Amino acid sequence: MNHVNGEIIGIRQLSKEYTTEKGEQLLAVDDITLTIPEKSFTCIVGPSGCGKSTILRIAAGLEAASSGTVHYRSNLVVKPCGEIGLVFQEYSLFPWLTVIDNVAAGPAFSGVSKSERIKDALVHLRMVNMLEFKDAYPHELSGGMRQRVAIARALANKPDVLLMDEPFGALDAHTRILLQRELLKVWQLTRKTIVLVTHSVDEAVYLADRIIVMSNRPGRIRTVLEVEMDRPRSRANLQFGQLTDSILKELEYGN
Repeated sequence: MNHVNGEIIGIRQLSKEYTTEKGEQLLAVDDITLTIPEKSFTCIVGPSGCGKSTILRIAAGLEAASSGTVHYRSNLVVKPCGEIGLVFQEYSLFPWLTVIDNVAAGPAFSGVSKSERIKDALVHLRMVNMLEFKDAYPHELSGGMRQRVAIARALANKPDVLLMDEPFGALDAHTRILLQRELLKVWQLTRKTIVLVTHSVDEAVYLADRIIVMSNRPGRIRTVLEVEMDRPRSRANLQFGQLTDSILKELEYGN
């Protein structure tokens, strides 16, 4: 495969079929071709069950495609790699470790010295405004705080690409908006390539450079929209409302 200029993730003719418990074949995603530019912020929106999370899991090397390929910098993705990080909706922190030890866990497995990984963990906790809670345990934190720690932990592994699967889906509306702002700050500071799956069209318009709109199952790409709005974006802005409305109408058509 030839590496497209500026492309960091290349998805080509990707399809995924599952076998149900009854032995029936279920086509989850069909013929997905997508280029993710380096340092971009991409959001994927679509109806429940359209395969958004499946695409992320295949891109992270956690699942195999039924057909098609995913490449990272021209290298075929067939298993998890350190260059591609993943943040789930559930917080997946180690309950027996403090916040700082959770963030430092990945580098510890990679053999980074303790002093270096603690120093780096402090940098990433500061980035997500969780430095003062470094000695707390996950059960002592709110959902929003735990998700901040999960993001810091993913960043501490120094990924090139950060895949995020509904990272704010379980949070209340106010906390969700606060974390959207925090994530944007982190992205602007690090310029990691981010691909975020969300059910929220509002969230996608607030965050993304580019929005991928998917159809009902089997998930196919309906539209790719470039978001040409300056940041920070205001939800009161007429253009913000028009784009949100346009995507919602697109989703109403289904397939």
